Amino acid sequence: MFTGPRRQRTRRILLAAATAGALALTGCGGDGGATKDPKESGGTGAQQPPADALKLPDLKGQKLQVIAVWTGAEAENFQKVLKEFEKRTGATVSYVPTQDAMLTYLGSKISGGTPPDVALLQQPGALKQAVANKWLKPVDAGTQAQLDKNYSKGWKDIAAVDGTQYGVYYKAANKSLIWYNTKAFEDAGAAEPKTWKDFLATAETISQSGVTPVSVGGSDGWTLTDWFENIYLSQAGPEKYDQLAQHKIKWTDPSVKDALTTMAELFGKENYLVGGSKGAVGTAFPKSVENTFAGDAPKGAMVFEGDFVAVNIEQAKAKLGTDAKVFPFPAVGAKSPVVTGGDVAVALKDTPATKALMTFLASTDSAKISAGAGGFISPNKSVDMPAYPNDTLRDIAKALIGAGDDFRFDMSDQAPQSFGGTPGKGEWKILQDFVRNPKDIAGTQAKLETEAAAAYKN
Repeated sequence: MFTGPRRQRTRRILLAAATAGALALTGCGGDGGATKDPKESGGTGAQQPPADALKLPDLKGQKLQVIAVWTGAEAENFQKVLKEFEKRTGATVSYVPTQDAMLTYLGSKISGGTPPDVALLQQPGALKQAVANKWLKPVDAGTQAQLDKNYSKGWKDIAAVDGTQYGVYYKAANKSLIWYNTKAFEDAGAAEPKTWKDFLATAETISQSGVTPVSVGGSDGWTLTDWFENIYLSQAGPEKYDQLAQHKIKWTDPSVKDALTTMAELFGKENYLVGGSKGAVGTAFPKSVENTFAGDAPKGAMVFEGDFVAVNIEQAKAKLGTDAKVFPFPAVGAKSPVVTGGDVAVALKDTPATKALMTFLASTDSAKISAGAGGFISPNKSVDMPAYPNDTLRDIAKALIGAGDDFRFDMSDQAPQSFGGTPGKGEWKILQDFVRNPKDIAGTQAKLETEAAAAYKN
């Protein structure tokens, strides 16, 4: 994953504006934010960007701290962005990786009198809670100008609270993708499906060829919430999705029954799942990818999850574009869903240096650096598609931008953590039980509603 498995869950759900299966959408043009070798500015220590790039102030002697959950290559790539900011401004920026419990960490730093300047949060609820705690500063005019230039209304709205803009969504993930072993498809004579009906027919074709169709990483319960949410959004539509996400309709609603019934069309077929239902709930997400792409004889032909699967594919020593290809999550209803996660930059200090960094993160200049490093998708619509290092990422980015504003954040991430985000409890556990017994749709609905009512307290 471009983030760790738990962090991957933080995402939003979009209903693609294009027809089902339209991964390769037309990309938007850039805004001339290419970064060239900067020149020294008259003895200040700051470096001036090229004439067509974002103008930043001289911040020589200023120090900033940025925190996020990213580690490893992901952190190294983000630090390239911070280094560019240092070169252009003369400021010094330190990066501190932290754990997933970001609000707990921030609370301890704030109570200790040492808040960071900028943090990148993983959940829309976390941003709202931080605003409620009065920890965050609204964006300044310079940052707002970059947001208005480079972001759609939808991306701005999800980083705002009660009409006030607080955040910049810097990183996103398209999580409505099904990756497949090209040799398994070729041997079976299978084609990329566009609808759920086609998907099930493809699974049957592959099964008859002697390969198990789908590898599921269901021991990580968030993958099962992703299956449900893709199906539900495509089938029930965004209005119903909003109602269920806010628990304004119950999990006993007929729309939930329909989605679980659709989900059971796959999970009720033991021969469609690597290891059967027991294997589906006993396999960790990374192993589910390995099952599909490692070695000459894959255990499964397909695996579902986001663009971060590319990292696991490489670890399995398979080659993107040849050994491994990808298609959009099949349309259950009229349109194919697009699921994405996001990391939103927020400011905890009201200083010139903090404002400048937030403005830089909202610009195309910074997004192009991250896009070129790989393992990154930007919600910045002004990033030229050639900035991405390969066709796979370009197509995924095109689909993300092309989805427009008809989006929804992941339902389980909007829910109280006790229901939507706790291993072995709530939705994760109930959907695991459902995979073990997909005939018990009414019982699953009743359990989901009981847990949701207790968590939402309504």
